[in-house]
Amino acid sequence: MTRLSTEFQDLGDIKVAYWQHGSGPDLLLLHGNSESKVIFAHYMLEHFAGFHTWALDSRCHGESQSDDENLAIEQIADDVIHFCQAKGIQRASVIGYSDGGNIALFLAKKAPQLFPKVVAVSPNTLVSGTEDGTLRLFKAVYGVIRFFGKLGFKVKKQLMVIDLMLNDIGLSFEDLKTIKTNVKVLYAEKDMIKEQHIKDIAAAIPGSTLEKIPACTHLNIMESPTAVKIMREYLA
Repeated sequence: MTRLSTEFQDLGDIKVAYWQHGSGPDLLLLHGNSESKVIFAHYMLEHFAGFHTWALDSRCHGESQSDDENLAIEQIADDVIHFCQAKGIQRASVIGYSDGGNIALFLAKKAPQLFPKVVAVSPNTLVSGTEDGTLRLFKAVYGVIRFFGKLGFKVKKQLMVIDLMLNDIGLSFEDLKTIKTNVKVLYAEKDMIKEQHIKDIAAAIPGSTLEKIPACTHLNIMESPTAVKIMREYLA
């Protein structure tokens, strides 16, 4: 089996860890909160083998290296744009999952000429768009991590990462209405993001398309053959 090896791109205040594989049109793969590029191994080696795929570790995630006092979705989106500039990538499609989907929406807003096609899987722009039970869980986890911080453990990075899910991302519905990129939004039949919120996001983006993926949850939608098939057809 082909081995994916980690490389690093120095962008000044961050060394972005990434995998790259294959040849063909460029395709960026952006993971969710508290995850890493590792979730995209099958995407790179099997599902999207006809692309030059790039799986990036977001700031404060995976093997990427940075010294941060604050963390924001827009900041991570800027990292992705700077990464593309450093690599000479002039046009790339994007698949972003969960927080990666939120990053993808920022990319669509900021650089439509660079990112002509974007798939945002289960995005949420507002913390109120998260299902109430899930949001309570996130807050509980945040409280536990803070407790360990008071005991002297180094938890700053973990708190910043969880905090991403406890705050609006900074992209308004008025911002979404200005997006010129071709956007497809996917979400799970049993998602942890409120269905109406996802529908509102898709409705705000001009020309976007929306599809609910049956028989899956937020946590396993990326493994759904139906989701993969839809994404492949959309990006073909």
